[in-house]
Amino acid sequence: MLNIDNLSFSFDSNKTKSTIKNNGINEPTGLKMEFSLDVNAGEILSIIGPSGSGKTTLLNLIAGFIKPSSGNILINGNDISQLSIPQRPVTTVFQENNLFPHLDVFTNVALGIQPSLKLNESEKQQIHNALESVGLATLSKRLPKELSGGQRQRVALARALVRKHSILLLDEPLAALGPAMREEIIDLLKDLVEKEQMYALLISHQPEDALKASKRTAFINEGKVLVIDDSQALFGEFENSTDINSDISSKLPEIRNYLGES
Repeated sequence: MLNIDNLSFSFDSNKTKSTIKNNGINEPTGLKMEFSLDVNAGEILSIIGPSGSGKTTLLNLIAGFIKPSSGNILINGNDISQLSIPQRPVTTVFQENNLFPHLDVFTNVALGIQPSLKLNESEKQQIHNALESVGLATLSKRLPKELSGGQRQRVALARALVRKHSILLLDEPLAALGPAMREEIIDLLKDLVEKEQMYALLISHQPEDALKASKRTAFINEGKVLVIDDSQALFGEFENSTDINSDISSKLPEIRNYLGES
């Protein structure tokens, strides 16, 4: 189990501007954040909440891009919160997919194993297996510009697979995709995370994504995990209607306000 235990962080008002520039974070100055949640092996936990609520900050804390003021990040009881970024078993997939435009699919994935690109036969086979897993085995020689948006995200997922890290952080990887491609990528993610028994956190602004990707969803508001519960219980009525009638959402005005603004 991945356990985030009272992980706290606050932006220093004197450093906030540089922090935003360097890490792409857009959170309110002076907001004290504190996160506690758990993720089971093979589970995608969706993370939903208003802009500026702390979703990306949570992922950056887990990845080690920013340091918490207190708290722990535990994998099966082992604390990784003091490890450096390269030492952490964490892979992040971003909305932009971060592919090198001048490198073909195979080489972009290979960078996940060996930045020097000096690959042995076993590593080459790992890349072929990863590309097959994401349905791109026949496109290994194409450049990113020759792929669709969904295919580029599949390359990013293949690169995450070959790294063989247990924690997969998904920072709005579906945001630029159309509805049909979103569903396709979600189905692929669910299969890969379950097969590899990874701990995955998926940030999205869309309740529909949480309903399709996750049995459980964490709703974050003002730097706190407001609730973690069954996705259907939180957002089920939203799937076909903007009239939110579930017991949980009716008791939480923050969720009602968020859904009303979605």
